[in-house]
Amino acid sequence: MIRICADLEALSHAAAELFADEARKAVQARGRFLVALAGGSTPRRTYELLAREPFRALVPWQKTHVFWGDERCVPADDPRNNALVARRMLLGQVPVPCEQVHPMICDSSPREAVVEYEALLRGFFAAGCPRFDLVLLGLGENGHTASLFPGTSVLEERQRWVADVYLAEEGEHRLTLTAVAINQAALVVFLVSGHGKAPILRKVLQESQDPRSIPARLIKPVDGGLLWLVDQGAAGLLPPSGHR
Repeated sequence: MIRICADLEALSHAAAELFADEARKAVQARGRFLVALAGGSTPRRTYELLAREPFRALVPWQKTHVFWGDERCVPADDPRNNALVARRMLLGQVPVPCEQVHPMICDSSPREAVVEYEALLRGFFAAGCPRFDLVLLGLGENGHTASLFPGTSVLEERQRWVADVYLAEEGEHRLTLTAVAINQAALVVFLVSGHGKAPILRKVLQESQDPRSIPARLIKPVDGGLLWLVDQGAAGLLPPSGHR
């Protein structure tokens, strides 16, 4: 399903409202809300809104567990660190218990970090699959989402929930949830904003290309929902029939 919003501000309000709604429903049904946050610039306004009223009061933070979809292998105080950004904009301003915040820690060995986060998830989801209530994702202009990048071996992963990725062009290691893990979620929501994303959004939604070249096409929840929250800029190249 695609939902078109007027601009980034409207998209961010829609995302914050959805976050609060899904949190309340999950807590009512299962006693807790499990969310995986996205990095990147597009979700930041959503995080700011969630930290303020009225949304701050609408989320049952005491029963919320926070995870991440991906992380750069940089120190925790590095401004590129996704968890640091989320703490500054959101988590440090709401009453979520610190022991319910589960960042990907990757400041030393990426392989060890993968093992640690995989073990954390395996222990947390004792039922056998990583069933997040909500996974937030972005979309890169090259078709990547989380840290699932075109041409990387992680795209072939069928067993692990967490993997490390090395981006040679950036000289950077990252951790990421795999498509296997993301596709177990109850709801996956892509947040896509700006005219620069219009060409890749059209390719993801309208063309049947190999997912190895456009990794976002790998995201197809097995037993859950998929929602694209996009603004008018990003939706500019979609046909009228795609505007739902």
